[in-house]
Amino acid sequence: MDAWIVEALRTPRGRGKPDGALASVAPVTLLADLVRELVRRVGAAEIDDVVVGCAAPTGDQGSDIGRLVALCAGLEGASGSTVSRFCASGLDAIATAAARVGTGMESAVVAGGVEMLSRVPMFADAGPWFADAEIAERTGFVHMGVAADLLASLEGIGKPELDALAVESHRRAARAVDEGRFRSLVPVTRGDRTLLAADEGIRRDLDEASLAARPGAFAPDADARRRIAARFGDVEVRALHQSRSSPALADGAAAALIANEATVSHHGWSPRARVRSWAHAAVDPTLMLTGNVDATRRALGRAGLRADAIDVFEVNESFAAVPIHFASAMGISRERLNPNGGAIAMGHPLGATGGVLVSSALDELERVGGRYAVASICGGAGVATALVLERA
Repeated sequence: MDAWIVEALRTPRGRGKPDGALASVAPVTLLADLVRELVRRVGAAEIDDVVVGCAAPTGDQGSDIGRLVALCAGLEGASGSTVSRFCASGLDAIATAAARVGTGMESAVVAGGVEMLSRVPMFADAGPWFADAEIAERTGFVHMGVAADLLASLEGIGKPELDALAVESHRRAARAVDEGRFRSLVPVTRGDRTLLAADEGIRRDLDEASLAARPGAFAPDADARRRIAARFGDVEVRALHQSRSSPALADGAAAALIANEATVSHHGWSPRARVRSWAHAAVDPTLMLTGNVDATRRALGRAGLRADAIDVFEVNESFAAVPIHFASAMGISRERLNPNGGAIAMGHPLGATGGVLVSSALDELERVGGRYAVASICGGAGVATALVLERA
């Protein structure tokens, strides 16, 4: 049985700092308001569940945020759950919903994610992956920026290429805003006041000359060097990525309504896309940022498709080396990859980013009249998820 994406929406991404445009909004409220708008648009009558991806379900994002969102969105009959697959959490939530409605056991599920870095900073959950010295050693933990520099060093990607990718991300994002390409974006308002109507982090004046003077920001410490040497031998990890070629930490939310074919027919909905397949992958936990390639290859294989059949690839810009490596490994042109910019320009709200990728992929498929899209994201400790979408 098929799983259909009836609608997919996202908020703009605010800077994940105390003075960011969305910092005054609680995570539950941000996502619940978006879910309420999603239900209003489609006229959904009954939702079985709300599945929320959140990389750090603690503090303001704790207490089974999925159920709290359901209640605050007026979906009291819907259960709720929170899933964490690090940065792949939101995409995992959508894949989970697709699997459940596709079996016919559930009719309609809201899935997406939320993360508010202004309120719950990265590493605020003090998880054992990085906070427990023994576990960190056993699992080869290094900071994600160090992993990005390791990837670039192993692949021979230089700082000028990383800087150029960053500048291009901002240019594409600015063009997308100017041309109104983000159909799925819902401004965040409070009463009659608009808090944020567009992604906050886009830098229109960024250029490669200004980035060339900025040094790398993620020099490995002694523990990281030892862990890298244990897995990759005597490799020189150059400090190449800096803040402008890294994903901007952000606040944001995304939500999609996933329904099976019988439910779509019953309500007379016009879905945006069918979920053709999905896949997860796990790669070396120290290198960590290459799993999107494995997950995408598996998802394409399950869909019976080749990379050259895909019109749009939305791959999270988890540091500039990631999309560069992905394009090379998959043998695809950069034109089909993140055509409207990515997390380097617009921000990475961790657990929400997977849902953002899906909405962006659907927006672009509809704009260009394409048929297939891939949304893929890598995450901490080597996890990754990919979805293949077919425009309805």
